[in-house]
Amino acid sequence: MLDVLDTLRVKCPWDRKQTNESLRPNTIEEVYELVDALMAEDNANICKELGDVLLHVAFYSKIGEEKGEFDIVDVCDRLVAKLKYRHPHIYGDVKADTADQVVENWEKLKLKEKNGNKTVLGGVPSALPAMIKAARIQEKAHNVGFDWEKREDVWDKVKEELGEVGQEIKNGSKAAIEEEFGDLLFAVINAARLYGVNPENALEHTNRKFISRFNHIETRANEQGRSISELSLEEMDRLWDEAKKSKE
Repeated sequence: MLDVLDTLRVKCPWDRKQTNESLRPNTIEEVYELVDALMAEDNANICKELGDVLLHVAFYSKIGEEKGEFDIVDVCDRLVAKLKYRHPHIYGDVKADTADQVVENWEKLKLKEKNGNKTVLGGVPSALPAMIKAARIQEKAHNVGFDWEKREDVWDKVKEELGEVGQEIKNGSKAAIEEEFGDLLFAVINAARLYGVNPENALEHTNRKFISRFNHIETRANEQGRSISELSLEEMDRLWDEAKKSKE
């Protein structure tokens, strides 16, 4: 792979002109394509998309090598060193019998690293999508002991935030309504975490379920020689229930 990349970097006009900046959007797209394959549990496409992501790792490393900054070996060496350092229960004398203890040690070690994060939440990338970012913030807070004593208590917070949304809707302030919706979503994401549910995966499953059922409504409308906008809400509801039953 590295030999082919070396050749393309010299002989291919497109590969030759690529930079970190020009590759970045493509990298994001490739990762999303991998996520799609993972969600679909499509092993053939998972294999293909992993190759595409790996190409980007190698490409950035090649650019780093050309600049005299680092190469793929440096990337791998730093990764190995980090993994060993952050797994002292394997490569040292620290005890960690559960996954939660491993994560707690991981976060504490990150704070101690010379060039590591200076604050608990400092390692959360600002560019993360909001839902994933909220989940990561909550995980990191949990790892240093900032969490509900009993997970059932989170529902009081969810109800409180829901009530505040309703109150601001009555007040009619758009900015306040948006703020309270944010608080409500943050609380629901927190509840999902506490019950072992990945909110991003949960919402994506619901997105796909909605698309499938909505497509069913549209297909049935087309079979009748009508557009979906010509259906009454009652007809749409009936076809929605039909779609639900067909998947049961």
